[in-house]
Amino acid sequence: MLKQTQNFLRKNRTNLAIGAGLLGSIYVGANYVLGKFSEAKNRMASDRIARENLRRRFEQNQEDCSFTVLALLPTATERILELLPVEQITHQLQEKKAARLAKSGAPSEVSFGALSVKDDDGISVKSLKSEPPPSGGDPKVKKTKAQLWNELKITSITRAYTLIYTLGLLCFLTRIQLNLLGRRNYLSSVISLAERDNESPISLENNENNPQLSQEDYDVNRKYLTFSWWLLHRGWRKVLSVVEVSVKQVFGPLNPRDDISMSQLRELTMQIRKTVEGDELFSTSWLPFLLPPNGDEDMVLREAGVIPEHANPDPTGTSQTSVFASSAPLRRLLDETSDLIDSPPGRDVLTQLFDAGFNVLLEEKLAEQAFKVVALPMPGSVDHEGRITEIYEVPPDAKTKVANVLAVVTRQAHLVGNGIPNEYLKAMEKQQDLTGFSAIIYSNFDLSKASPIE
Repeated sequence: MLKQTQNFLRKNRTNLAIGAGLLGSIYVGANYVLGKFSEAKNRMASDRIARENLRRRFEQNQEDCSFTVLALLPTATERILELLPVEQITHQLQEKKAARLAKSGAPSEVSFGALSVKDDDGISVKSLKSEPPPSGGDPKVKKTKAQLWNELKITSITRAYTLIYTLGLLCFLTRIQLNLLGRRNYLSSVISLAERDNESPISLENNENNPQLSQEDYDVNRKYLTFSWWLLHRGWRKVLSVVEVSVKQVFGPLNPRDDISMSQLRELTMQIRKTVEGDELFSTSWLPFLLPPNGDEDMVLREAGVIPEHANPDPTGTSQTSVFASSAPLRRLLDETSDLIDSPPGRDVLTQLFDAGFNVLLEEKLAEQAFKVVALPMPGSVDHEGRITEIYEVPPDAKTKVANVLAVVTRQAHLVGNGIPNEYLKAMEKQQDLTGFSAIIYSNFDLSKASPIE
């Protein structure tokens, strides 16, 4: 039996060797395929986790933008309200009303709070009251009632429109800044971890206390974010000057006693917007409103208190080198910010933000409060929070007094600048192009710009 087996193996050793080789090849091949399949599966799972983490980080970044805007906006709002004291003008009109009633023999107990009766021009002074007048004495130069009404008209509209523009610009700039830094910090942490241990898996979890962020990175980020100081202290003044000139030209001829329709109000507002924003032939560059001109970067950092007054890389003080010029990463961030602001997509996004802000003021607040239009639910339209969207259909023949428009605009100015929650900011943030623009910034993974600071 043993001999027969040996003979069989001897005669068929070639076939057996081939068979064993085939079985071995199949086994090795199967293991290789299974290994590759498992590797691909793990890689797909890692990519999916990385994308999900990146998505969460991006969404968190956009929420941070909202909180940042709400935190910074009062800085500009306070100065705008102080420079355009509509309530003070209203207080002067109330004083004139009270003095006239006193001369005519009206009861002495009539007070400012009771001035809801309409005077001889048919306009209610009380309707314009929104906030207490700022403290301070009466102006030395006494103005006539007509002068006060004209000043109130120009000031109230200028203030509200300036605040809408300032809010839109701040929202836009904050999105650019935080998404640029979010992308930069994300890639810097990934690159640092990869360089430290190429064989270990890279954690893409959102770690707020990122140990990879060096002190120098932190300083660059802090200085870069400080440049919002320009808009909050200088840029809005440029906006105000342009808006005020346009408001005087467009709304100047109107009398507070005049009737005005919604279509007329839309047309007048559009005339102002064309003057401020430009048209198809000439589009306004918003860069001077958002960032300082070349050479003023150090001034912004000093005014914001980021660097001391005497800071100068050159001890002799004769060199033209500045703190800003000596920081290449900071310069690259500002250069990219400037490019994004002046880019065609950036201008389109800004236009949509302004559209959203003026739409809330005109089509919602003025339609409801000045034209007394009742909101109707839009069939089949539900927003992202599950609420039914309401629309305000203003009848073509609906009219109201210009004074009523001024009353609503005066109150809304405070809500644009200090409203919590801020309906105007929410409307701007719902713009899809803003989210898309932010996503493009965040996902533009240029490793040369994201490398750690040397």
